[in-house]
Amino acid sequence: MTTVAERFDHVVGIDTHARSHTYCLVDTRTGAVVDTATFPTTTAGITRATSWITRHSNRTSLLAAVEGTSSYGAGITAALAATGIGVAEIRPLSRPSRARTGKSDPIDAEGAARAVIGEHLDRLAQPRRTGDRAALRVLLAARSLMDQQRTANRNALTALLRSTDLSVDARRPLTDAQIAVIAGWRTGRDDAPVRVFREEARRLARTVLDQTELLRINHRQLAQLTEALAPGLQSIPGVGAVTGAILVTAYSHHGRVRSEAAFASLGGIAPLPASSGNTTRHRLSRSGDRQLNRAIDVVVRTRLSCDPATRVYAARRRSEGLSGREIRRCLKRYVCRALYRELRTRMA
Repeated sequence: MTTVAERFDHVVGIDTHARSHTYCLVDTRTGAVVDTATFPTTTAGITRATSWITRHSNRTSLLAAVEGTSSYGAGITAALAATGIGVAEIRPLSRPSRARTGKSDPIDAEGAARAVIGEHLDRLAQPRRTGDRAALRVLLAARSLMDQQRTANRNALTALLRSTDLSVDARRPLTDAQIAVIAGWRTGRDDAPVRVFREEARRLARTVLDQTELLRINHRQLAQLTEALAPGLQSIPGVGAVTGAILVTAYSHHGRVRSEAAFASLGGIAPLPASSGNTTRHRLSRSGDRQLNRAIDVVVRTRLSCDPATRVYAARRRSEGLSGREIRRCLKRYVCRALYRELRTRMA
C-alpha cells in the first residue's frame, strides 16, 4: 500500500481555531519543517493562506492535514478543495503524545502534518461532504434540540397541572387531545392568581403544539433529503426518515468508512471480548457514535417486533441460552453489516 510520504512531496498541517489558523509545511522527503505561519480566518486570510501554501511548496504534490474540517476548519477545507489540494481530516486522538513536545499552535500544526506522513493513503480520514449531507446533519441537530425542548415544556406543563387545581386530570401523562384543549383556554374571566396559572398552562401547551408541528416538518425534510442521497433506503424494514438520516450522515460518502467492520466500530457495535476463566462471552462497546448506535438499535427492535425471520432467529438463539441483550447485540452486528452494504450500493 502507498503511504503519504511516497505519494506527496509536502504535507501542510493546519491547527484550526475560531479567529486564526496556524499552518506548518513539512517536507516528506527530509522530514524538515519548511515554514510556519498564522493567518486569520477571514476570506482574505484564507486566500493569503492558500497562496502561502502554494508558494512555499513550489507547486509540488501536496496534502493538507486539517483538524475540524466540519467546524473551525470548514472554510479552509473548502478553499483547499477548490484549488485542487487534497485534504485529510485529523482527529485529536491521532496526535502524538504531548508529554515531551508541549503544546502551542505551531507545535499542534506540525503534529497534524507528521501524524499523516507515515499513514497509508486508503486509511486517511476524508472530510465530510457538504451540500445535502451538511443540510441533513443540521436537520438532525435541530430535531434533537426541538425534541428536548418539547419534552421540557411538556414536563413543565404536567408539573403545573399537578401542583395547581385547574380541573385537568394530570395523574397520567397528558394526551395530545388534552394539550390541544388547554391551548384553547380563555382566561379573561378568571381571578388574578388563577389567570396566571391558566395563562402559563396555555402558553406551555401552545409551545408544545408548535414544536410538534416543527418536528413534523423536520421529519418530512429528513425523509426527502435521505431519499435524494440514498434512494430506497427507507424501504428497508426498520429504517425510517430519522434512522435513515443518521445512517447517511454517519456513512457520509464512499471512502470515509473503509469496511463494514469499521462502520460497526464507528457505531460502537463491534463486540468486545469479555471472557474470564471458563466463561466465554462478548459485550457491546460503549464508545463510538452513540447516535448511530441508537439508530441501529431502533432498526433491531423494530424487526424483533414485526419481522418473522428476525423473531425466528431470536427464538433459536434464546433456546441456545443467550439473553435478550446478547441477542440484540448479535442482531445489531448483522444489521450493521447489511446496512453498510446497502449504503455502499445506494449512495452515489
